[in-house]
Amino acid sequence: MRLLLLAAICIGQFGLILAAQSAEKGMAYVVGGILKPFYPPSPKEREIPVHTFWMNKFPVTEAQFLQFVKKNPQWRRDHIKRIFADKQYLSHWVTPISLGNKINGEQPVTQVSWFAAKAYCESEGKRLPTENEWEYVAGASDKKPDARKDLEWRNRILDWYTKPTPSVFPKVGQSPPNYWGVYYLHGLVWEWVLDFNSSLVSSDNRENATSPDKNRFCGAGALVATEKDDYASFMRIAFRTSLKAHYTTSSLGFRCAQDEKKS
Repeated sequence: MRLLLLAAICIGQFGLILAAQSAEKGMAYVVGGILKPFYPPSPKEREIPVHTFWMNKFPVTEAQFLQFVKKNPQWRRDHIKRIFADKQYLSHWVTPISLGNKINGEQPVTQVSWFAAKAYCESEGKRLPTENEWEYVAGASDKKPDARKDLEWRNRILDWYTKPTPSVFPKVGQSPPNYWGVYYLHGLVWEWVLDFNSSLVSSDNRENATSPDKNRFCGAGALVATEKDDYASFMRIAFRTSLKAHYTTSSLGFRCAQDEKKS
């Protein structure tokens, strides 16, 4: 009995150590729950469980990505293969290994492809968040874990989406965190997710006249949406599904996530 108790204590301490290490790395602990996706995978899947996980509190910064590039020269803009990034990849840096004076290292990195973002997270022992995870956390206001029914909160997000991309981004962490302790999921940059093109079906399915998913496309797409007046969610999904993995834009960055460690 004493041995079992000691084992339980050790396991519990190990779990606390892992939690502390993730918190020290700037990650927020997100307790799992139920997500009602904007586009349900099927009529029977209008509620999707999201498991507990960790998410970076802040987007990855220019300085952090610069260090990654220096350690992994295959991701320099002058070395990367075009299959992994378009010609605009890190084009705002003054040289392949220097930000220049016009870029603050604490602002979110942009002009990165999905391949590069994924490689960065993997170098940290992490991964990109899934779309369901990202949307689950993004549905929280500063006081509620799920504020999707709050029209005032929705409109604030939509208001940001209508503004032009600033010439200089602010530093990360200057806005209040949301309920989970995550900063700037809205109001700074768009963000890559692991399965960015999973919300809509492929062109093969679209061309199949018998496919029940054909209504996801064009104007009919709104008919299957769970919240037809949630324009901000619609804009996010429309933006994601317009992307390809090698694309880069001046308003698209990323952050990393990590599975909950099981003792």
